[in-house]
Amino acid sequence: MSDHEFTVGIGGAAGDGIASTENILARTCARLGMQICAYNSYQSVIRGGHIWLRMRAAEKKIQNHGDHLTMSIALNQDALNKHNAEVNEGGYILYNSDRFNIEGLEMKKDVDAIGIPVKEISAPFGGKPLMQNTVALGAAVHLLGLELDVAVKVVADIFSHKGEKVISTNQELLRAGYEFVQGKASPLGVKWEFSRKSRPVITGNEAIAMGAAAAGCKFYAAYPMTPASSVLHWMAGHADKLGIAVKQAEDELAVANMTIGAGYAGVRAMCATSGGGFALMTEAIGMAGMIEAPCVFVEVQRGGPSTGLPTKTEQGDLNQVYGASQGDYPRIILAPTSVMDMFDSAPEAFNLADRYQCPVIVLSDLYLSEHDETVDIEDFNFEPEIDRGLLVNGAPTNGNGYERYAQTDTGVSPRALPGNPGTLHVAGTDEHNERGDLISDVNTDPATRIRMMDKRERKIRRALKDLPAPTLHGPADAPLTLIGWGSSLGLIREAMELLEKEGIKTNHLQIKYIHPFHTEEVSQILSNCKKTVMIETNFSGQFERHLRAETGISVDAHIRKYDGEPIEPLFIVEHIKEILS
Repeated sequence: MSDHEFTVGIGGAAGDGIASTENILARTCARLGMQICAYNSYQSVIRGGHIWLRMRAAEKKIQNHGDHLTMSIALNQDALNKHNAEVNEGGYILYNSDRFNIEGLEMKKDVDAIGIPVKEISAPFGGKPLMQNTVALGAAVHLLGLELDVAVKVVADIFSHKGEKVISTNQELLRAGYEFVQGKASPLGVKWEFSRKSRPVITGNEAIAMGAAAAGCKFYAAYPMTPASSVLHWMAGHADKLGIAVKQAEDELAVANMTIGAGYAGVRAMCATSGGGFALMTEAIGMAGMIEAPCVFVEVQRGGPSTGLPTKTEQGDLNQVYGASQGDYPRIILAPTSVMDMFDSAPEAFNLADRYQCPVIVLSDLYLSEHDETVDIEDFNFEPEIDRGLLVNGAPTNGNGYERYAQTDTGVSPRALPGNPGTLHVAGTDEHNERGDLISDVNTDPATRIRMMDKRERKIRRALKDLPAPTLHGPADAPLTLIGWGSSLGLIREAMELLEKEGIKTNHLQIKYIHPFHTEEVSQILSNCKKTVMIETNFSGQFERHLRAETGISVDAHIRKYDGEPIEPLFIVEHIKEILS
């Protein structure tokens, strides 16, 4: 933790206004020019349960929600009991003294626990219990050294759809909390240098939806399923303006087939789901591989199996995604590493799908897809390169008619979009020849099967050349190499910095492209590493097994977490020390 940052934890029950409290605080920081990263650990309930949201803010870019606590805002007694001991020395605890108490609770040295008489403060505005979060937020704005006027304006923007009375009431509650604590405690001893560069705050799901729109996606289908649902929310909310057809289907089987149908018809098409929904889509994904239809599937992982942990994160679906459908078929699997990479991966996925005429699967997880993060507008490429691949233009002139699955050196056959003259063909899910004629019922020519299988797999061998190989981050001679995949990039990078401060030198290999795999490049890198540690959030080490299958290399040690919560930098540091000892 640097001196120029803070982390606020907000705890309570579903329905206590935790998300709106964080939303106001995050956007206040973002407008002041601060960078933020927030993660909400919530339950699968409408009301009640224990919700714990952490928001980290700093003057410089941060890559995760952190593992320390400057302030705790407790909106119920349970939050006080569970998290009071996590607040760092010199930090603050804010709580409603009318309803909760801190007697007997252990706290670190010099932690200032401030009881706020919410009933008295909120009485002029109706005295409703839910007002405690806005009052506490006002106190937090003062103690964190933020600017009240900016927070007041944020409140007006966030509640603009609820009318002037709601806006003014919340603004006055915010001011009242700010004024109450002014004479009772001093702000953090940090002299902020606010750049006042206003930044948007988005999630990974919003980023991939925006990236898809920028890439020309014109059809999106989904059946709501946490934690992929907010992709549907964004698409539905912007469909009219962006000209995207959005369909909420009756189930994931329909979603997959609609997406493939739209992709085959020439439209850039995408869908998103989680593990349970993806399980229903797998037969259709094999069909897309057989008929060579371009389409993009987003799989946002959560804790499994079955319904599992609907609102918790995990990297537990790699085996399922890699083994989706039966038989061998062409597909590309990539696992973005950050919110910005989620945006960039959307046009990349569409270009790969069109270029190689196959399904592309984007593998995210709840942590990456749902956490809030500030981004810089100038980092977005809203006009990415569009590659629609090899397309037929006009009627064939080769005298043999149109061969939809013609043999080529790359395995990619010229694709005809609907309406192109002279390109009538069959696209069957049975094995077929170059014209699309089915050979599965009377397979008198096994050589055709071999020829067509070889053709489809040639595409994926060629696709590997289009995918940038991973590189080693950090000093090449480091005695310890940390290996991760997908969303763990920022967490591992900060753990490296913490280890460096303790005299432990490391380097880092992060894998994004799961299939096809850069076997040669990864093998070369790891063969020169002294000691390797695999880091992932699942029980069985799914990527560790995948790495061994692809390269024949076994890692020396592993760090795994599977309680539904994301890995944090200190968790990595502590386990690295155990491994080294």
